Amino acid sequence: MKKMFFCALLFFSFCTHAQRADDPQQTGSPFGEKIPAYNFNKPDRVLTLPDTLREVSGLTHLDSTTIACIQDENGILFFYDIANNCIKKQVRFYSNGDYEGIARVGQTLFILRSDGMLFEIPDYETGNLEPDSIRTGVPANNNEGLCYDAHNNRLLIACKSNTSKGPEHQDKRAIYAFDLKRRKLSDQPVFIFDLAAIKKFALEQGIRLPVNVKKKEEKADPVLRFRTSAIAIHPVSKKLYLLSAVDHLLFIFDMSGNIEHIEQLNQSVYNKAEGIGFFENGDVLISNEAQQKKPTLLRIRYHGD
Repeated sequence: MKKMFFCALLFFSFCTHAQRADDPQQTGSPFGEKIPAYNFNKPDRVLTLPDTLREVSGLTHLDSTTIACIQDENGILFFYDIANNCIKKQVRFYSNGDYEGIARVGQTLFILRSDGMLFEIPDYETGNLEPDSIRTGVPANNNEGLCYDAHNNRLLIACKSNTSKGPEHQDKRAIYAFDLKRRKLSDQPVFIFDLAAIKKFALEQGIRLPVNVKKKEEKADPVLRFRTSAIAIHPVSKKLYLLSAVDHLLFIFDMSGNIEHIEQLNQSVYNKAEGIGFFENGDVLISNEAQQKKPTLLRIRYHGD
């Protein structure tokens, strides 16, 4: 009888444990805890970049040990060895200018100037970096995000400034698409972000936004600037990642433009996050311009969604 009671008790205990393990709400069990996809505030590797890259403003990965990057004052393309933390090669592709984004499409590199001009380098491996220039016609005067959308065979160009004047455009941000087959910019934005909706989501998620106390008003107004500094599409989840360096925030959207997550970035680690890119396994690279510090390149390992 005692043996039967012990077996029943053991079976009940096992069933209870199995139920807890399958319940995602159970945080006390190691089986029920949700492992975050990234630990952004504890990068797995931090590289201090040379002063030549003080104004590093965009990056894209070429292979498992090499990235291509630009800096926003000179028309120079840098090939950087992240395994040995050194510049492998640097080549001038155009005159000085405000270069803000870079994306790789196969063996072709595209570089974005802030005025919306694209520079296409057809095959970076040949050593001939003479680019073709493309006037996209993006309506914004200041553009800082560029990435390749492989599913739709297009480049996404993120506007940092407003696309038009007037109060109706003041709290809107846009991303346009450049069709690589038609070689034409979309007539309308493919993403339009409403700052009021994103601010509401941020406050609901407990994001600590700075406040702006206006004169003769007692209420402090939370401030969200949402000035895009870099964008990239995750190779595994296919989500859109967007950095706003001035806010020290990283936003994650689905490809319909719905906000899914906001990551508050530690300002001492991400002093001015201006570049983002992914390896094929999902590991993310984020670059910081120098400001009062050294420029850095951070690698954060991907743990899966």
